[in-house]
Amino acid sequence: MAILIEGIIANSGRPASIQALEGTFVISKQPGPPLYVKIEKMSSSSQASLRFLLSIFMSVVMVTFASNFYNDFDLTWGDHRANIRNGGQILTLSLDQESGSGFQSKNEYLFGRFDMQMKLVPGDSAGTVTTLYLSSQGGAHDEIDFEFLGNLSGQPYILSTNLYSQGKGDREQQFYLWFDPTKNFHTYSAIWNRRKIIFLVDNIPIRVFNNLESIGVPFPKSQPMRVYSTIWNGDSWATRGGLVKIDWSKAPFTATYRNYIANACVWTSGKPCRNKSINAGENVFAEDKAILGPKGRERLRWVQKNYMIYNYCTDLKRFPKGPTHDEIDFEFLGNVSGDPYILHTNVFSQGKGNREQQFYLWFDPTMAFHTYSIVWNTQRIMFLVDNIPIRVFNNLESIGIPFPKSQPMRIYSSLWNADDWATRGGLVKTDWTKAPFTASYRNFKANACVWSSESACVSLSTNSLQTSAWQNQAPNAAERNRIRWVQQKYMVYNYCNDFKRFPQGLPAECKRSRFL
Repeated sequence: MAILIEGIIANSGRPASIQALEGTFVISKQPGPPLYVKIEKMSSSSQASLRFLLSIFMSVVMVTFASNFYNDFDLTWGDHRANIRNGGQILTLSLDQESGSGFQSKNEYLFGRFDMQMKLVPGDSAGTVTTLYLSSQGGAHDEIDFEFLGNLSGQPYILSTNLYSQGKGDREQQFYLWFDPTKNFHTYSAIWNRRKIIFLVDNIPIRVFNNLESIGVPFPKSQPMRVYSTIWNGDSWATRGGLVKIDWSKAPFTATYRNYIANACVWTSGKPCRNKSINAGENVFAEDKAILGPKGRERLRWVQKNYMIYNYCTDLKRFPKGPTHDEIDFEFLGNVSGDPYILHTNVFSQGKGNREQQFYLWFDPTMAFHTYSIVWNTQRIMFLVDNIPIRVFNNLESIGIPFPKSQPMRIYSSLWNADDWATRGGLVKTDWTKAPFTASYRNFKANACVWSSESACVSLSTNSLQTSAWQNQAPNAAERNRIRWVQQKYMVYNYCNDFKRFPQGLPAECKRSRFL
């Protein structure tokens, strides 16, 4: 027995056929792989009934697979960098040195399942950020994020996920993808209902965010959202914390989209959701149970065990920072046994950092105690190791460079998992068989001015040396020679030499002092 039904999928222009062959019928659509669906074996006398049933199913298929970017999306920015092609079946977004590009859905939705097939930027994509997300508007907006952080050729993409509810985000989880997302199309999906939000890659759940309003955690459930996608320059942070910049000789950078499906509830005229989107299929509001069955939970654990590289829940012990905070940093980046530690230094003033200098230590800091010191006064900041100055950051407010001098600071220390970036740009991961990892401290001294009751400093700290020499301390001739020695032999990164990072010109302070 063989029955062939042919037609055109609605709103897409794609031919499709259904063929019934002894218990299986095949839905063939172009482009895309065939869909195989099992049916009961039927005698030849049931052909008429089968024709009728298949014709009904065909009408459902036409709706389910309907996807036309002309109908579903508006190109919102980027001019010629955003394009819809192949009669609405393909959409591309490109980034060049002048601009990126983006699109948004014509519809707003309140709950649903959203699937998009994407092929990411090929080749050396370091510094590029390609996004796919749902978002409402306003300062108290809700948002569900996929962000794809490009990398150097041959290194895996990082998929960063995040959630905002009532304007509050900072819920990042990041994953390495277990395939090359630039070679073929892969499907990225979000399921959003009143109970939970599920992130999926090729129908494999990678993250679940549950509704925990019962314990005071806001959850997106009242603001309709549109679907957005963008490609833009994120090389201030996206690859190795901003140390690797975009190679514009490889531009334009292009991401490609196809087969958008929104099995979702459309928000109309500010009224509660009453109807499904035109290309909707099954009811999404019970789908999370099927996705998170025993096999789904096993696959979720597999992804999070093998491919998760950052989870905001493990980062809660780090201290909070305001948007205009000041900060003076020592960060010690662990390494593979036998390789030297990297000492990472930075200065933030009024919330602005990006002033990194990194050094190899000229000794093994794990074998004995060493002294790490900061001198901070109104003229300069000095970093010292065993009383050897390694870096000086001068007060250059006279040329418009903010300097930390009005906000009191506390001293913090933390030990945390940063294997998404700290060792060889994240390529070397923490070996948890060696845990616990322990750092030891002794002989803290603060020869400093104590801030009391938000008033001007009136007393020295009780455990200080009770001198005020630090208030005007500056490197002498011998110390300047030691700085040169350290910077010539042991400096491995200096933002003031990173012309690729600052193509419009180095920061102004880099031109005024060699001891930054």
